[in-house]
Amino acid sequence: MTITPPTTPVARRSRATGAARPVVGAPLTRRHYLTTAVIGFVVLIAVWAAISMSELVNPLFLPSPIAVVEKLGEQAVNGELWSDIGVSTYRVMVGFLASTVLAIPLGLLCGALVRVEAAVEPIVDFIRYMPVVAFVPLTILWVGTDDAQKFLIIFLGTFFQQVLLFADAVRRVPVSYRNLGATLGLTRGQVLVRIVLPSALPRIWDALRISLGWAWTWLVVAELVAATSGMGYRITQAQRFLETDLIIGYVIVLGLLGLVFDQIMRALGRRFFRYLKGRS
Repeated sequence: MTITPPTTPVARRSRATGAARPVVGAPLTRRHYLTTAVIGFVVLIAVWAAISMSELVNPLFLPSPIAVVEKLGEQAVNGELWSDIGVSTYRVMVGFLASTVLAIPLGLLCGALVRVEAAVEPIVDFIRYMPVVAFVPLTILWVGTDDAQKFLIIFLGTFFQQVLLFADAVRRVPVSYRNLGATLGLTRGQVLVRIVLPSALPRIWDALRISLGWAWTWLVVAELVAATSGMGYRITQAQRFLETDLIIGYVIVLGLLGLVFDQIMRALGRRFFRYLKGRS
């Protein structure tokens, strides 16, 4: 006679509901992650090529990947591509850095001091819902059509969002950290600079990475109107002459530039905040 051990209710419930299986799959290694990402891009390009080769869409509206690459090659050979990339990158960096330098201290104060929050945050909320595109004619009247106007558009598109993101990062710092600083005899300013700011930096860095993507978006908006150089300007010129391959090529380059800068920010974040690795 064989005696079967009783099955516990927990075991029966686990088999019945499948609770023993992990809800989230095992994390991918970096190599597998990159391989999967590359496959995703290859599939996207293959679908694009299949549609263009099947002639379901007029090449005027959707040129083939080969035509786009050839057009970008022409732009690279004559130097226009590199010049446009340099000008646009310069504008993004200046506008983004100007916004960040002002937004970090203001966001820090809004997140840490209730009176500052009450005075500043409603105004920031009010302005950030105004469409930046509507400011393009005003900025041209205010500062003209040179680089200062592009800097201002990028600033307006990122500053107010950054203030709120930075303030939220500061609010997420545990109150116990601030109380510890007060217990140690630190002044309010010292608590902000030596405890709150370092504790909020990882989230602030994530906010910077996100807002840098917005800066690239607003750059194109600024360069589409009243510009004589840059990637947005080149896209506008291509539209006038129905050079769809050039438009798509520059859009792809903008995406690649954004991806490169995003990965740089991610890599720097992992390096700066290595102490967070493995924390839940």
